[in-house]
Amino acid sequence: MKNSILFIFGLMIITLGFSCQPNDSKNSKKPGEKDIKEALLRVNKQLVESEDEKIEDFINRYKWNMNKTGTGLRYWIYEHGKGKKAENNKVAKYNYSIKLLTGDVIYTSEKSGPKEFLIGWGGVESGIEEGILLLCVGDRAKFIVPSHLAFGLQGDRNKIPAKASLVYDIELLEINDKN
Repeated sequence: MKNSILFIFGLMIITLGFSCQPNDSKNSKKPGEKDIKEALLRVNKQLVESEDEKIEDFINRYKWNMNKTGTGLRYWIYEHGKGKKAENNKVAKYNYSIKLLTGDVIYTSEKSGPKEFLIGWGGVESGIEEGILLLCVGDRAKFIVPSHLAFGLQGDRNKIPAKASLVYDIELLEINDKN
């Protein structure tokens, strides 16, 4: 909610900043595409930083020892299996639990069964695909997936709200060849 307000506030400032210029056509400089892009990038950067702070606060609250990838995915492999390593063009099957940073459980494999997908071909959130590639069969891990690697600006239009960071608890069950 706070991110939505910040985003809307940023757009209002951009709009007001450009619309409150003097109306003298000789001295007036209309915003160009470059100006608008730069303003939107600044707002987006602030939103990402705000989300990152919330994720760090969450991690510190639970005292999880998480690693961070270059994309912003946080992961912690808390139980190591001894099976095959996940790799592209293989089918991954996994159990999962998905929560919001508030702790609210959104989805679980207990209710809907394990998921599977062909690694490297999409079909799941990009943060999950990235995280699965860090695992071996039998591994159990926690992933904190920022919104840009999950369901983004719109959520899933069901239980996951817009711009939600998600906490996944994953158990990699199988890695198989595609059929």
